Amino acid sequence: MASGTLRREGGPLGLLYASLGAVIGSGWLFGPLNAAREAGPLSLGSWTIGALSILLLGLVYAELGPLVPRSGAIIHMSHIGNGPLLGKLWSWILFFSYVSVPPVEVMAILAYANNYLPGFVDPVSGLLTLRGTGVAILLLGMITALNFLVIRLVLMINSAATLWKLVIPFATIALLLLLSFHPENLSVGIPREGLEGMFVAVGNAGVIFSFFGFRQAVDLAGETKNPGRNIPFAVIGSVLVGSLLYMGLEAAFLLSVDPGALAKGGWKGLSFPGVTGPFAALAVSLGALWWGMVLYADALVSPAGTAFIYLTSAARIAMAQGETGSAPRLLSRINRQGVPWAGLLLAWILGSLFFFPFPSWHRLVAYISSVTVLSYCLGPVILLQLRQAMPELPRPFRLWKAGILAPLAFVVSNWIVFWSGLATLRFTLLALLLVLLGTLSGWLLSGRKKGVSLREDWGLSHSWWVLPYFGGMWILSELGPPSLGGRGVLSFFGDMGLVALLSLLVLRLALRATVPDSEIVRYMRELSEGPPSGP
Repeated sequence: MASGTLRREGGPLGLLYASLGAVIGSGWLFGPLNAAREAGPLSLGSWTIGALSILLLGLVYAELGPLVPRSGAIIHMSHIGNGPLLGKLWSWILFFSYVSVPPVEVMAILAYANNYLPGFVDPVSGLLTLRGTGVAILLLGMITALNFLVIRLVLMINSAATLWKLVIPFATIALLLLLSFHPENLSVGIPREGLEGMFVAVGNAGVIFSFFGFRQAVDLAGETKNPGRNIPFAVIGSVLVGSLLYMGLEAAFLLSVDPGALAKGGWKGLSFPGVTGPFAALAVSLGALWWGMVLYADALVSPAGTAFIYLTSAARIAMAQGETGSAPRLLSRINRQGVPWAGLLLAWILGSLFFFPFPSWHRLVAYISSVTVLSYCLGPVILLQLRQAMPELPRPFRLWKAGILAPLAFVVSNWIVFWSGLATLRFTLLALLLVLLGTLSGWLLSGRKKGVSLREDWGLSHSWWVLPYFGGMWILSELGPPSLGGRGVLSFFGDMGLVALLSLLVLRLALRATVPDSEIVRYMRELSEGPPSGP
């Protein structure tokens, strides 16, 4: 296939809609019900915590994005200050965090479609059937094929879908509150003891998952003419609009449910006929059959639009992996339309595999939340490394009080990983171990340099801090509360305090182990002047 270059055709609204299009997906269709079951009325607090957490991270990436104006920018960032090993390891964490989202959105489409075309989802287990798995792979392939259009058309399609995706949920909020308003629902009991459920819902009920798309604008930095203006606008704007939308949806859901439906099992036992479509089922139960039909149509548009734009970014992430040497150079190939075609195909192939081990929306969301937040954790570290090495570097957007807010963002990121539960963390760490072993195998088989030790080639002196980081998170989760799968040695909030202390210690170690300032300056110059060759 002929080679080409990326096209800088993305404007401020195109990037804003790219982030918003990723933020507003299946999360609004399922998240409010799952959060209500987990935390009852306190689920409003869950969305508030999620919004503030993502806003913190969004501000970090609003500064970082314009400094690395390349598509797949976050991959290049991961190679800046922590040595080749961590750059390679984090690049795969990032890739999997992107490539795993489109399958979730496709599963959401089939879950809703199962109400009028049965056979995609098992009604008892909620898992994809064999037929559903085949259709899911085909549907993911069709969405992938649309991404072979030039970026201008990709962003146009996404912008049109995003406008629809904004109007329908906001209209749903107004309609539900108009048809049914029961403030007494806010006094119905909380499913878990105390405030634990409110925090747990952030990690595994789809709350934090729903906000993840803000980073799409950063990943398209190489395809916009004014990244210094457009990226902060898109990142911060998408977080603020998304926060307003999701908090409104949760409030509307809590206030519009018939109190009789809560009389027996409370929020934990809340269900609807056609539970795979809670908002549509709720609208129909309130007599708005016509709006239920609109919501079933939106259940195709919203998740499909999010899957579409995530595949767009996943291809750029894979391309950047090829550019930095974290993956085969083939992935950096671009066709005449400016599309990284090899990365797109890889995203479809690997994305299809996620239909098999986690074939339900709720089961996959918790794992993605943990992996994706872990991929975000490196952002605050890189921001402080760049402030330390290049304090005079012009910054189109400068994070206020970065010495306080960046460490706080790192702490909050690790809290979200902690709230996702021990089982999720175990899976995440196992996946990282497999990636590490694969990277080691590749070095031994083909990348080994004569006379250069593994310690020197991988820059282990700059990345060793991840051992106490991952090890400490695992130990604290293992000793944590039973509600998160731990042994109950530590209380929920006591463990949160220890996670915060561990985070600040690890951040200090990471900054001490940073590569020399001269290497960071050299690599940043390479990013601005020509194709990166790695640190």
